[in-house]
Amino acid sequence: MTRWRPLPEVLPREARHLVEQLRALKDRTGLSLAELARRTAYSKSSWQRYLSGAKQPPRGAVQALCRVAGADQARLLALWDLADATWPHGVPVAAGPAGPVADAPPAGAEYRRWRAAALVSFGVIVVLLAGLLWMLPSGSG
Repeated sequence: MTRWRPLPEVLPREARHLVEQLRALKDRTGLSLAELARRTAYSKSSWQRYLSGAKQPPRGAVQALCRVAGADQARLLALWDLADATWPHGVPVAAGPAGPVADAPPAGAEYRRWRAAALVSFGVIVVLLAGLLWMLPSGSG
């Protein structure tokens, strides 16, 4: 089970309860934040903000976590509705370092490495094809 940092004191009771339930659900899946990000449409850094209470999770993120965990969406969406009415909208919630206590690589680093490798590979293919086309004899005979 993940050791979570305490939630911000300014977080209303309803919002606190939602985040606690989301944390428990995430822990129940046994997934890391990176794996949770891969299985949902939300980034690792977004999940860190949602599960630290620094930012209100979108309704879709709650639904996505429920789907991944195989949990009842109705109960958590009802909690989300209650939290939405009390969440400090537009005001950043002060929190310590977000997410689990363990250190993690910067968010998006794996994606940036993959994208750079794909772009380099594409460039090499283009150069090779251009060289091949240049070396082929022309059809004028």
